[in-house]
Amino acid sequence: MTANTSSPTNTRWVLAAVALVIIAGVVLWAKRGAATHARKPVAAAAVPVTVTVAQTRNVDIALDALGTVTPVSTVTITSRVAGILQEVHYKEGQMVKKNDLLAVIDPRPYAAALAQARGQLARDEAQLANARLDLQRYQAAFEQHAIPEQQAASAKAAVQADEGTVQFDGAAVETARINLNYTRIVSPIDGRVGLRMVDPGNNIPANGTNGLVTVTQMKPITVVFTLAQEHLPEVLAGMRGGAPLRVQAFERTSQKPVADGKLLTIDNQIDAATGTFRLKAIFANANTSLWPGEFVNLRFVVGVRKDVVTVPPRAVQSGPDGSYVFVINPNQTVTLRNVEAITTDQNVTVIDRGIQPGEHVVLDGQYRLENGTKVVVQHAGAMAASGAKPTDS
Repeated sequence: MTANTSSPTNTRWVLAAVALVIIAGVVLWAKRGAATHARKPVAAAAVPVTVTVAQTRNVDIALDALGTVTPVSTVTITSRVAGILQEVHYKEGQMVKKNDLLAVIDPRPYAAALAQARGQLARDEAQLANARLDLQRYQAAFEQHAIPEQQAASAKAAVQADEGTVQFDGAAVETARINLNYTRIVSPIDGRVGLRMVDPGNNIPANGTNGLVTVTQMKPITVVFTLAQEHLPEVLAGMRGGAPLRVQAFERTSQKPVADGKLLTIDNQIDAATGTFRLKAIFANANTSLWPGEFVNLRFVVGVRKDVVTVPPRAVQSGPDGSYVFVINPNQTVTLRNVEAITTDQNVTVIDRGIQPGEHVVLDGQYRLENGTKVVVQHAGAMAASGAKPTDS
């Protein structure tokens, strides 16, 4: 009896053929599934955005400048008389009023000089009184022809000489009194006292060049700044309007105004070397936020644009064709609209052409938009929670 035994080689070929059939079936099924999926339309997801409304408002015409704070008055206090600095009546940095006592020079030599001048005056006044009595007697005797006219004339001249002496003595008394008053040094203005330059006990010269201390007026205070000459016509036009032109001062690192003032005057000529002209603004400086010598940024309002269309600055984007915004359509899609943005101030951008008041404009979310994109309007808080990134202009 003969046994039929399968060859191992034939078995392997059969298994390989079965595997190929299975793989071909899987691949075919996958392709059909992909084709079916591709034929199904996929709706594009709406892009979340926040919006703003174009509004009509008045916007300041403002110029930016860099200014230097300059006090209205700064006085270097010196002594009008020489002597020992005896007393100091102020603290460094103290605010003082006009006529407040600051220092005292040793008054004793000047008090003695005043007493001496008064004594001299008293003596000469007594001599004048005696000369006047003699003149009366000589005039009476002359009228009775008891003495010659020359003797009476001499008596009159003696009276006149004594009158001159008394007048001279009176001036000497006044000089001594003034010098004595000068030993009490008072502040000539309201202001802030600087650092002390001379300590008590030092011998002070009269009218010294170094001074004892400085007093600087803080309220009000001025700021001097410059503008290019092409701005002169609009500055003059604003000044002719009658109302004072407003000036705001900012710290160099701050965006918030620290003081509000007004234009005081402009210089009477343009600097030919730089093509600029100088202006001076005055500030009440009630809280002493402006300090003498400080550099400050200024916002100088020279006029007002009335009834202009405005949007927030970050709603306006920049592209190769200029500025543009995305306008919301009634069907919740967007249209890219080219605009003419002429200025940005007071946290708004003035749009001279391209949109109308009342139109809704995309404020945040522009980076995912193009013409016709579907959008969904969200509040700013909800947009931040969804992970969308605001876009600044």
